[in-house]
Amino acid sequence: MLRNFERKMKLNILLKSFTKVKLTHLFSMRTNEGVNKTIARSITTYYDTKDISLEKEIRTNMLVEEDFLSEHEEMSLFNEVDPYMRRLRYEYDHWDNAIHGFRETERKTWIDENQKILDRVKDIAFPPEVPKLAYVHILDLEKKGYIKPHIDAVRFCGNTIAGLSLLSSSVMRLVHDKDKNRYADILLKRRSLYIMKDAIRYEYSHEILPESESKFKGQIIPKDRRISIILRNEPNVEDTE
Repeated sequence: MLRNFERKMKLNILLKSFTKVKLTHLFSMRTNEGVNKTIARSITTYYDTKDISLEKEIRTNMLVEEDFLSEHEEMSLFNEVDPYMRRLRYEYDHWDNAIHGFRETERKTWIDENQKILDRVKDIAFPPEVPKLAYVHILDLEKKGYIKPHIDAVRFCGNTIAGLSLLSSSVMRLVHDKDKNRYADILLKRRSLYIMKDAIRYEYSHEILPESESKFKGQIIPKDRRISIILRNEPNVEDTE
């Protein structure tokens, strides 16, 4: 099953033509695009850790597919969610104190083009028989926003989390829940897909580093506004009781 999973992760996604975007966003989009290409040229491995056993766990239970989205697909998702997100204010107090400088929502219904993208994520991240949460989580972090270390509550979702990164690259840090000396940094490039499951999902906290700490293998990873589109499977029945 793992081999099939990895093969699916390596599927080549054909690039489509870049759609027109609002002029108010165009300069920022082009600037971030140049930054993203610079990162792509200089970094080839998506994880960084000195812990050999953790490296094995990452290779087994966390996969990152660069350029999963084409530029056109990224803009299609962005153009659907951005009008609503811009009506919300960035918040600095999360209900479990896990996020700073964010706005979020959930969405069940998508235009056909974007639903096809999400279906592609589901096909790769979740076995067909696994029930998926109907609502997709949309998390919008401002430039100086960040996500604090946390492990998603088991009563809210199952063993797999899959996320698409729009607008900006970022660095995710994994830290073992029982041994803080076991940690790794994960580079989430713009338009990438990440999938974390099983041991990585349950035994390691994950966070998105703030702008001041956004480095990977010693290289500064410029961080801007970032929208993540997150899909999860349903929690185990025993975890909801």
